[in-house]
Amino acid sequence: MENKQELSKFNVRVYALFVNEKEEVLVSDEIIRTKQYSKFPGGGLELGESPLECLRRESREEMNQQIEIVRHFYTTDQFVRSYFRPWEQVICIYYFAKILGPPQFRISSKKFDFDPNLEGDQESFRWQPIAYLQPNDFQFLIDAHVVGLLRKEYGYF
Repeated sequence: MENKQELSKFNVRVYALFVNEKEEVLVSDEIIRTKQYSKFPGGGLELGESPLECLRRESREEMNQQIEIVRHFYTTDQFVRSYFRPWEQVICIYYFAKILGPPQFRISSKKFDFDPNLEGDQESFRWQPIAYLQPNDFQFLIDAHVVGLLRKEYGYF
């Protein structure tokens, strides 16, 4: 069923595609409002901040990690209503980026590797082979679309 709520603002999101030498992409598994999601690392653009500044800030906040932004990959080219805030239109920007130095965050080998003793939002990171990545591995529409583009970029049709 289509949501008829009137739109009142934009929500700009900026994400990193970290791809290692094994052609694996870094995935962020998160608990947000008690539900589990797989997404790419990144987050919301703040007023007065450039997309590149946003991505660097998000990497410091979420991963305690310095990064190098390599190049732009994709910007939303379709209308998407926010999953969490139906009065917002989401615009997402994706960049290829590199992790500088050794990872300063824990990388898990399993999906949704959360601490069962903690309540509230949590985040876990893992490498996922691009060859096996599928759009339905991601819950957000634009991330799922980017999976298809990423697979094509690396020759996995």
